[in-house]
Amino acid sequence: MALIMGVDGGGSKTYAVITDAEGELLGEGLAGGANYQKIGLDRAMDHISTAMKHALEQAGLQYKDLDFVQYTLAGADREADVARLESRLKQIPVANWNLACDTMAGLRAGSSDNVGIVLVCGSGTNAFGRNKDGKVIQTGGFGYLYGDYAGGNHMAIETFRAAVRSWEQRDISSILTYRVPSYLGYSSMEALLNDYLDRQVGTVPSELTIVLHEAVQDGDALSIRLLTKVGHELGNAARSVMKRMGSFGVDNIPVVLIGSIFQRGKSSCLLQSLDKTLRQQNTPFTIEIPDMEPVFGAVLMGMDQLQLPAGPQVTERLNSYRRENLVEF
Repeated sequence: MALIMGVDGGGSKTYAVITDAEGELLGEGLAGGANYQKIGLDRAMDHISTAMKHALEQAGLQYKDLDFVQYTLAGADREADVARLESRLKQIPVANWNLACDTMAGLRAGSSDNVGIVLVCGSGTNAFGRNKDGKVIQTGGFGYLYGDYAGGNHMAIETFRAAVRSWEQRDISSILTYRVPSYLGYSSMEALLNDYLDRQVGTVPSELTIVLHEAVQDGDALSIRLLTKVGHELGNAARSVMKRMGSFGVDNIPVVLIGSIFQRGKSSCLLQSLDKTLRQQNTPFTIEIPDMEPVFGAVLMGMDQLQLPAGPQVTERLNSYRRENLVEF
């Protein structure tokens, strides 16, 4: 029976899995992020190799046993990016493989015919579309300077800024002025700011998005406004794909939401704002939040490459796998 490896490399983690043609999980491995644009090609390849190595070890397999490897990597955006990555992936001793942007794994996880729009919102953000004819369009994925306004890293900064502005009464009152310093281990905003300024701290942990989501659940108006804006911007990215694509060749466009902000956060105010923005396009769509981890979308892409049927039973099995208990190396 055919053996397929999916390797999904995002901004924060690289996840590799091996399944058979029935979707039975045989091995998995986790390592650091694989976006070479952020960490460099050498580190990205090291993390990819590490994740693959641990998946093979757990399955009791070697590279030569694999029938196909589907890489879906953050940073594989332009032809120049693909060329750089492929030059190094060729050094990994597998006979049959393919490289695509990580957005494509997300789309395949939520669209059985691989047609539609995928919005990624994890540590970063990206929007990608594919129509019936195989035409693809990408909007974003290159950071704030290039038009993006979402992703966990950006949202963490906005959460910190909102706490500062509220504390200084440059904005409305917010529980973030208590929650942010407490989460970061400080007794007050004053203590936090003095220490950060003394040490010239220039960034904040992406986990502050957890604080933001909790504040939204508790009804904090400033936090709700912030997350609503993120939803609007993500909707704008999807509308951009719609406008630039033209026709998708389907009556109803699936909009697949992938990444921890969508799949684990599931904030109602963010989703409502996204939905409201999409409706301005007057194009029929359906929002899909798949249970499937994106890496299994990569596995499905590998099955497609091998022309293996991936029916409901296979999809259901892949949906059942979760990563929470996987040890990071």
